[in-house]
Amino acid sequence: MQLRIMNLKFSIKPVLVGFGVMLSSMGYGQEVIVTDSTSIQPDAEVKKVEENQQGTQRKKVDGIAAVIGKYIILESDIDLMYKDMQSQGMSTSEVTDCNLAGSLMENKLYAHHAIQDSIIIPDAQINGIVDQRLQGLAQQAGSMEKILEFYNKESEAELRAEIFDLTKQSQLTQRMQQKIIEEIEITPEEVRQYYNKMKEKPMFGTEVELSQIVIEPEIPESEKQKIIDRLNEFKADIEDNGASFSTKAVLYSQDPGTASDGGRITLTRKDAFVKEFKDVAFSLQEGEISEPFETEFGYHIIQVDKIRGQTVELRHILLIPDVTNASVEAAKAEIDTIRNKIIAGELKFADAAREASDEEETKNEGGKLINPRTGDTRFELTKIDPQLFKQVESLEEGEVSLILTQQDRTGRPQFKIIKVTKKIEEHEADYATDYQKIKELALRDKQLKAIEKWQKEKINDTYIKVNGKYRDCDYTSNWVKN
Repeated sequence: MQLRIMNLKFSIKPVLVGFGVMLSSMGYGQEVIVTDSTSIQPDAEVKKVEENQQGTQRKKVDGIAAVIGKYIILESDIDLMYKDMQSQGMSTSEVTDCNLAGSLMENKLYAHHAIQDSIIIPDAQINGIVDQRLQGLAQQAGSMEKILEFYNKESEAELRAEIFDLTKQSQLTQRMQQKIIEEIEITPEEVRQYYNKMKEKPMFGTEVELSQIVIEPEIPESEKQKIIDRLNEFKADIEDNGASFSTKAVLYSQDPGTASDGGRITLTRKDAFVKEFKDVAFSLQEGEISEPFETEFGYHIIQVDKIRGQTVELRHILLIPDVTNASVEAAKAEIDTIRNKIIAGELKFADAAREASDEEETKNEGGKLINPRTGDTRFELTKIDPQLFKQVESLEEGEVSLILTQQDRTGRPQFKIIKVTKKIEEHEADYATDYQKIKELALRDKQLKAIEKWQKEKINDTYIKVNGKYRDCDYTSNWVKN
């Protein structure tokens, strides 16, 4: 398994280095001795904590596997990388210490040269990512205490500090990788040459082009007003009676990602939040509570806790208005009528989508779906979402599905029909038919070669020392500088 090649492939798109690769723990009240890298003994071992004459604990940091520029890779970093992979359900049966050491050395090389190239990432941006990461970890594990136990940390502050350092390094790595390939383009002639040089043409699985019509039950105005009135009650109780915004968020907010943490969010202007939410958040002063406002998720109120430059620390409460049985039945009847007219030939699918579909992203294109992974209209059946696969696997070209039921992101029901507008059976890559896919392969190959060339040059130009057993690894890059 070549983690180096995996990293290069992933570098074509934004990549974050795993947060779980924690640096060695430095306990409170301990004096930490880091031996100079030039005098490291091979296979240095972690020594037990000893008491010195003054009673201060002295602790030698575990063996240093490698030094890359200004960065040190400890043997514990490699152990923790294993742990992080396993915690994510990834198989480590074929992964060796050498694989992980090489991967970590690559990451440090990118981060080191990002700093040399004056790539700057504001601390506020890193803090925002760290806050979201901790919120996600706590939600997944159930509590912060379980996260601290898993990573063997004494406090959230200690964990936050280490995640901050790792996040900054990963962001520097990502930015450096992007800088290497950002100006690389490929010409049609290069695509043709790449295709002609293929010893074996790849096989592309069965692909389909899809269109859909989505009908959503209408939310009665009376239900919307109930939600607005409820949020106004919360606001008045907090402002007039000193009630806790955080407690109300825990008790009543319908946002599963933040409710258990009292609705807490750290937000920057660059974060991928809906525009309406950010507009309100950045219009408030510290301590101010917004009026109820609507987004695609429901209705919110926000209280700003703290403003730090371009970062806002806030809490919010989300309430989602319900649909009624009558509106659900009306939506079912509407899509049933539309489907019957399409089957009977009285209405074209694309026209029906433009006129009636409630899905804004697709209705203006006649319901045509765009593959978010590739940016084109084709979906390879073996790679699409499993739920979507079940809905279309038995349909032939031109066929329309039965009425399907799904839930929107708030949990409300939706009804839809799907049409297979085109079906391309499994086939060997063809230059004319599959030009876009071949172009992507050719561009990726060119980017990989550029990154490999950059890495080879920078390894030669950078101070690198590999220690102990890691000198004997069979790396694909010349880390040992033989």
